[in-house]
Amino acid sequence: MASGSGSKVLDKSLSRKMTRQPSMADLPEEEGPPPQDSELVPSSLASIVPILRVANEIERDNPRVAYLCRFHAFENAHNLDPTSSGRGVRQFKTYLLHRLEKDEMETKRQLAGNDPGEIQKFYLQYYENFVKEGPVKRKPEEMVKHYQTASVLYDVLQTVVPTGKVDAEIDRYAKEVEKKKVHFVPYNILPLHVSGPAPAVMELPEIKAAINELSNIQNLPMPRVQSTSLMPGDGDRSIHDLLDWLGLVFGFQKGNVENQREHLILLLANIDIRKREEEEYTLLKSDTVTDLLNKVFKNYHSWCAYLHRKSNIKFPNNAETKQLDLLYIGLYFLIWGEASNVRFMPECLCYIFHRMAEELDRIISGQGHVVSGGYFDTAYHGEESFLQKVVTPIYQVMHKEVQRSKAGTVSHSRWRNYDDLNEYFWSNKCFKLDWPMKLDADFLASSEDIHPKTEHRDQVVRGRRKPKTNFVEVRTFWQLFRSFDRMWIFFILAFQAMLIIAWSPSGSLAAFFDPDVFRSVLSIFITAALLNFLQAALDIILSWKAWGNMEYTQIIRYLLKFAVATAWIIILPIGYSSSVQNPTGLTKFFSNWIGNWRNQSLYSVAVVIYMIPNILAALLFMLPPVQRAMERSNSHIVIFLMWWAQPKLYVGRGMHEDMFTLLKYTLFWILLLISKLAFSYYVEIYPLVEPTKIIMNLRVGNYEWHEFFPNLQHNIGVIITIWAPIVLVYFMDAQIWYAIFSTIFGGIHGAFSHLGEIRTLGMLRSRFESVPAYFSERLVPVSEESIRSEDEKDRRNIAKFSHVWNAFISSLREEDLLNNWELSLLLVPYSSDDISVVQWPPFLLASRIPIALDMAKDFKGKDDAELIKKIENDTYMYAAVIECYESLKDLLYNFLIDEGDQRVVDKICHSVETSIRGHNFLNNFRMSELPQLSNKLEKLLNLLKIVHEDIEANRTQIVNVLQDIMEIITQDVMIKKQEEKLPGEISENETDKTKPKFAHIKLELMDDDLWRQKVLRLHLLLTVKESAINVPMNLDARRRITFFANSLFMNMPYAPKIRKMLSFSVLTPYYKEDVLYSEEELNKENEDGISILFYLRKIYPDEWKNFLERINLPSPMSEDLLKEKMDGIRHWVSYRGQTLSRTVRGMMYYRKALVLQSFLDMVDDEAILGGTKTITPQKPRKNSHDQEAIVDIKFTYVVSCQVYGMQKKSTDARDRSCYQNILNLMLTYPSLRVAYIDEREETVNGKLEKCYYSVLVKGGNKLDEEIYRIKLPGNPTAIGEGKPENQNHAIIFTRGEALQTIDMNQDNYLEEAFKMRNVLEELDSQDGQEIQPDQVRQIRPRQIRPRQSRPRKSRPTILGLREHIFTGSVSSLAWFMSNQETSFVTIGQRILANPLKVRFHYGHPDIFDRIFHLTRGGISKASKIINLSEDIFAGFNSTLRGGNVTHREYMQVGKGRDVGMNQISLFEAKVANGNGEQTLSRDVYRLGRRFDFYRMLSFYFTTVGFYFSSMVTVLTVYVFLYGRLYLVMSGLERSILEDPSVQNSKSLESALASQSVFQLGLLLVLPMVMEIGLEKGFRRALGEFIIMQLQLASVFFTFQLGTKAHYYGRTILHGGAKYRPTGRGFVVFHAKFADNYRMYSRSHFVKGLELMILLVVYEVYGRSYRSSTLYLFVTVSMWFLVASWLFAPFVFNPSGFEWQKTVDDWTDWKRWMGNRGGIGIPVERSWESWWQSEQEHLKYTSIRGRVLEIILALRFLIYQYGIVYHLNIAHHSRSVLVYALSWLVMLTVLIVLKMVSMGRQRFGMDFQLMFRILKGLLFLGFVSVMTVLFVVCGLTISDVFAGILGFVPTGWSILLIGQACKNLVRRMGFWDSIQELARAYEYTMGIVLFMPIVVLSWFPFVSEFQTRLLFNQAFSRGLQISRILAGRKESDTNLS
Repeated sequence: MASGSGSKVLDKSLSRKMTRQPSMADLPEEEGPPPQDSELVPSSLASIVPILRVANEIERDNPRVAYLCRFHAFENAHNLDPTSSGRGVRQFKTYLLHRLEKDEMETKRQLAGNDPGEIQKFYLQYYENFVKEGPVKRKPEEMVKHYQTASVLYDVLQTVVPTGKVDAEIDRYAKEVEKKKVHFVPYNILPLHVSGPAPAVMELPEIKAAINELSNIQNLPMPRVQSTSLMPGDGDRSIHDLLDWLGLVFGFQKGNVENQREHLILLLANIDIRKREEEEYTLLKSDTVTDLLNKVFKNYHSWCAYLHRKSNIKFPNNAETKQLDLLYIGLYFLIWGEASNVRFMPECLCYIFHRMAEELDRIISGQGHVVSGGYFDTAYHGEESFLQKVVTPIYQVMHKEVQRSKAGTVSHSRWRNYDDLNEYFWSNKCFKLDWPMKLDADFLASSEDIHPKTEHRDQVVRGRRKPKTNFVEVRTFWQLFRSFDRMWIFFILAFQAMLIIAWSPSGSLAAFFDPDVFRSVLSIFITAALLNFLQAALDIILSWKAWGNMEYTQIIRYLLKFAVATAWIIILPIGYSSSVQNPTGLTKFFSNWIGNWRNQSLYSVAVVIYMIPNILAALLFMLPPVQRAMERSNSHIVIFLMWWAQPKLYVGRGMHEDMFTLLKYTLFWILLLISKLAFSYYVEIYPLVEPTKIIMNLRVGNYEWHEFFPNLQHNIGVIITIWAPIVLVYFMDAQIWYAIFSTIFGGIHGAFSHLGEIRTLGMLRSRFESVPAYFSERLVPVSEESIRSEDEKDRRNIAKFSHVWNAFISSLREEDLLNNWELSLLLVPYSSDDISVVQWPPFLLASRIPIALDMAKDFKGKDDAELIKKIENDTYMYAAVIECYESLKDLLYNFLIDEGDQRVVDKICHSVETSIRGHNFLNNFRMSELPQLSNKLEKLLNLLKIVHEDIEANRTQIVNVLQDIMEIITQDVMIKKQEEKLPGEISENETDKTKPKFAHIKLELMDDDLWRQKVLRLHLLLTVKESAINVPMNLDARRRITFFANSLFMNMPYAPKIRKMLSFSVLTPYYKEDVLYSEEELNKENEDGISILFYLRKIYPDEWKNFLERINLPSPMSEDLLKEKMDGIRHWVSYRGQTLSRTVRGMMYYRKALVLQSFLDMVDDEAILGGTKTITPQKPRKNSHDQEAIVDIKFTYVVSCQVYGMQKKSTDARDRSCYQNILNLMLTYPSLRVAYIDEREETVNGKLEKCYYSVLVKGGNKLDEEIYRIKLPGNPTAIGEGKPENQNHAIIFTRGEALQTIDMNQDNYLEEAFKMRNVLEELDSQDGQEIQPDQVRQIRPRQIRPRQSRPRKSRPTILGLREHIFTGSVSSLAWFMSNQETSFVTIGQRILANPLKVRFHYGHPDIFDRIFHLTRGGISKASKIINLSEDIFAGFNSTLRGGNVTHREYMQVGKGRDVGMNQISLFEAKVANGNGEQTLSRDVYRLGRRFDFYRMLSFYFTTVGFYFSSMVTVLTVYVFLYGRLYLVMSGLERSILEDPSVQNSKSLESALASQSVFQLGLLLVLPMVMEIGLEKGFRRALGEFIIMQLQLASVFFTFQLGTKAHYYGRTILHGGAKYRPTGRGFVVFHAKFADNYRMYSRSHFVKGLELMILLVVYEVYGRSYRSSTLYLFVTVSMWFLVASWLFAPFVFNPSGFEWQKTVDDWTDWKRWMGNRGGIGIPVERSWESWWQSEQEHLKYTSIRGRVLEIILALRFLIYQYGIVYHLNIAHHSRSVLVYALSWLVMLTVLIVLKMVSMGRQRFGMDFQLMFRILKGLLFLGFVSVMTVLFVVCGLTISDVFAGILGFVPTGWSILLIGQACKNLVRRMGFWDSIQELARAYEYTMGIVLFMPIVVLSWFPFVSEFQTRLLFNQAFSRGLQISRILAGRKESDTNLS
């Protein structure tokens, strides 16, 4: 090993005993360089990483020193873990040892003869080269690396060089390095410790002022720090500012202190600069800190007031207020920064702060020290003290509760989630925790401790279970009634009233005034009392398990409510019965009340008293400010008064909007309810009354089965059957009316918002002239410089617009949406003083010059004015002509060298201009010669374009063409009398006969980029024809350009300067999704031979061609060239998928936009009007600062890569690839930050334990560089849902006042990023400060920015933005999904935000008021399962806590959606699961109860109500068909329809058919059609709607209706909600039949087959007496639903009807069905495993759920009961014995099956002959029995089929009941029989589904038609999908 004196050699015997494991050294082969050993270090050896990094860094310079460093690392590793007990330590040490043995032999010394000399000389060399002069010459980032390297080298040097032999100079250098190293540590944004020249960001006055304020530690008592064995470095921690002081006093971690220091400095700096006009200052404004304090502690003050506690934010006399303010803010941020999962519990944080602020106050006020400025002892020792004493105990409580939940499978009522634990702090009980917290307190001592080593996921935590807090999430549909009781009561009472009126003799609404009718209507109050009683009972039953933690006043209220409700259901019926004798009409009722109120009946008095609370509520509803004030009041008197109406609760108080908003949504719902109730009355209820009366009076005695209740009066069974579907439709159809009204209102709102005003290129060209002016008003801050004229203002507008527009267009080129030619046509020239007109982009001026030349040539008149007027009528033509003339003049004058030649040009121009002014231009110039001149000029320009390649070679040709041009001008164009003026000028040169005219030209000008641009532009003006009108050709580029232009005409806040804008962060959670596609993934072919690259080239052919042009690749190209450019190709493909690379590139556009805008803010008008592209202020104005520095403090982007640390160390190729790609992103974008959870093994008390850290890293020198590391109390993702926990751990690293949440399937666009500062103003400005489009021309600069603060309520706390779904072009399914999603994120959210005020947070790209949310629980909720849809709960939480959520549409971001059938279904299932859990949640309950009535309706129908309505739609079909089954099988339908009195009535037929009208399908596409019409034109919308129907969109949406209904219903009944990863790839593969069967069997196929059997039975047994037209009319929509549910997955499956695929699918399905299951066998491999997993929900369901499942299964028995009485063998017997005999047959069949099953098990192997004999006997017995039945008993063939139809559902019923009672069945020994019965049913269902597929696969044209159907969108854009899916690639392998 390391030789040389003094080198410490490790005993090799130790290493020889180690066994080398393949997991570390044998890394997989992968693309790119092998991973460095420094990145593979086990977590328990993390401290050696810097040493290995230095070794890798210096390897190239001195391999021997690198070897010594590795050896030192090995020694350290051995000392850290001598026994190699840590995970992966043994393997790593072995790997490193082998590396050292190899390096020992191979490395040579370069500088000295031994190792000590070598390393000393290298150290001196390194110091001299990189460290000595470094701080002056190099950037701080570089110096960080060099100081770290020097420090590590010295450590190694000390181990290699013997003690006392180190060179004195080296010791001196090392001390210098150690002294200065603290100034060069890795930093995030602010290099706070850097020494030497200050970076630009540290020179900003706002940053300096904030640092100065934080550095004020005067008069603070100093803590006496006691160094502990755990934290030996504590004694060395010095105090530089207030946060250092707080960190030492309260034991916060160093990483947390550093992080929050920068956080607080940036907040203060950004808030302060917005309040100032001056540029230079040193102190913060006094109200800056106060404003931040008020915002941060608003929730804390509210909490104190709610609990009637005094705030502990106190200011002792003579204390410096600003310093104390900063101490309190700093303390809160430090608590928050280290709180980990406790951040989800805002009031728990309030409690912690309250207690710690109390301690702080004692210290400050002198109780904690002797004298001012003295020392005091702290209660916290060590920098992890706060974590261990405060956070960890609370975390452990959460952890134990989560263990109780068994990964969320246990009922919510049996464990406490985040909300339960947080709400503990809503009562004064929390103060029993005391401070320091008592570990034996009731809250903390929840159950026995579990050691981390022994815990496992399903472990049951022993100990007494704590009660829930305030609410219990009970799994029942009654939650819907409980949460929205007012709505259900309203609909039920309205139905009752309408039914009573319709039942009256007249049936008209006027009957309401009839005394008898009115008395009957008054009975609704009895119904209301019953429903209120139900509500009171539910409150008690459903909250029972929370009573242990509930306030006693709340319990009393529940009991009193129940008692009062009970009293009313006694009083009102008694009173009503007494009033029957004396009915009164409406008029008489009120007149009697006025005149004789004392003698009213008991019922009248009771009704009035009953109504008093409702009347008071109505009065308060009309006075929202009063109600808001009362609800928010903490006065004991007000609380007492409000106690009955609204229980005391911390959230949900005062959620009332202003009067105008209230009126808007009230009007919306009044109109909707009037329409709905009128429709229900006249279409649903009234027509059914007459036939109902007829049926009630009929006597039906002829039953066709054994009727158990033959004496029921009024045919009540028939009545229920007819009315049940109508009642269900009545409760569901409000959803349809909502779809209609939201479409109308949303469309009107969108039109008034100016959406779609520019939607085509033609519209863009027509309005482009006004775009720069609108751009300046919208996106340019108001200039303080005076504008001398309108012309100068327009020029300035164009100049600034050109920079932004050109950046936008260039970004389109970089994204390959444009080619080079289109780029040149779309760019706007940078402003120039040489041209007197506006220089429009060439695409606007296309063919203008050729047309003008033709006009001039063909002009017959002699009057100049007429020709000029014609040209001036077209603004663009006039601009083109003038620009062309002036550019040509400028070009000729500057290219000619001889003065004589220049004078000729001057003379010609003078002649032209004089002629125009004198109105004799046509007399002096021949227009007919202009085309000839144009041709020659075009030739000249073509030569000039290429001249810079070889000037001399082209000089002669250019001179000749130029001479031709001058000759044409002087000889042909100019008429003779004009020419006469020229010879005098020319003759001066004629003295030199040898000197030709116009031959001396300055071609060197073409080396100048500016002149080349002028020539190119002039050439474009002359040559571009009509084809440029269609530029750009790419549809996405068109969409983006038109939307950007259109948005400038929409209302938006004014743009502040970048320095004055709100600062913001973007946060993206990432787990293990694709970052960048690898070469292998690009070229990997699927089963059809299709690779991703091939597929995308066909989908985006134009973009592929543009890409090849951009990187200068020939087409076709060789394999070598392809490999050389593979990195670019990988990026091209990845930017078209849903990858992290695409998201990061999009979000980093914010930075690019802000840098450009910052530059434009700083530059003078004079400079920008100069016209150069790269204006860089060489001499910046006074007080102007580096725009990069300003952008640094305004924008931060954090990607939370949860498992980045694991991927870094992983040996899996994909994980390594993800790590390398994320690292490359950090290196590409230096301002990108990555946060991850690092899992380490550390020795604690002599034992290895897992420790978790939140870590922030950035790109350093080829590797990541750690900035902050904050220890966590445990694994943060073990507590809640993955994504919100991932966001929560990283949110502490975000900065700014706003936070945008972005998913990793999103994109952003540069042009949209330019609007970000406007959007952020929404969070800070007053509502009225938006520009109206018609005001643009009238606004004067000084009138624009009245700086008023927006009222807190009206400022958004969540601001939603619209999204563009970029995956719509992949297939028809993707197009459907794209349109559906687009309508939701546009018209849907538009109407939710205004007027309904019920928009929440539906995902991304919403912008949060960051301070508001970080003090109120964060940007999502994370409790297991209940918060599965974590995003929307952030909106619920924000609204409940007084926030305001709104939506804006002038800015958009991109978003990807699922594109395959199975992906989409998984997504829909996940959302339906989430809505099921929302239904049970406390948030929905509180919003439903605390919103006013109309806002509650909005809330219901736009959240859980939509899913409940979808379920009711499906349920209606079931109820209708089972009702018909009852009528048909019992014979009642025949009896009724054949009755003469009914035959004359058509009402019954219409009533029977009415249900078929109500399918949600078509009506739910209304918003989609409206939005497409609004933004693309209604003709286009109609066309797209028709195409969607032809592509079977209705089938798709009907199928998804089934998905929603199934998963929503199952979640509420049984649970089982879970996150379902959908995958975000390109779906071009064929899904196997078995995959589709597994996915849709229970949700669609079983239900579809059941409905099909119902329809068949209804048709077969009712045919004889019913017309087929009625049957079709009644059932056509149901047959459509059945067909959709059974066959949609196969219709929308690529290659679904290809014969070979069908054969393969059948083979695969049979193999899957036959495979046996078992432990560890995945569901994809075995039917048994899948079948067991499908019953998982029953494993954890409650008894109630099992009973409901059994009751629902009993419905299948009706088939057998009905059909056996219709068999011929029954001989029309109605005896119950017939049914009993049918069961005997059923049991016989089951016994036979059991015998066969047992025989197979017992005799199948050893006694094969016995088994065959048994089967033979059974067969003979079956034949004998059937023969007897046919011959003797009269059995017929139809009976056999009917029997099958009757008995099959019975078997399914037995199967379902057996599954529900699994444990009982297993104990009885019948479980195997149930399983075999299930297998038989699955086989049968599979065959039934497969047969149509087989038949259709026989016909090749079906497959062709299906391909056309699926990929029509792609076909219309030239996609050859038929070739793709057939796998027939192009014959050549070259990429073209």
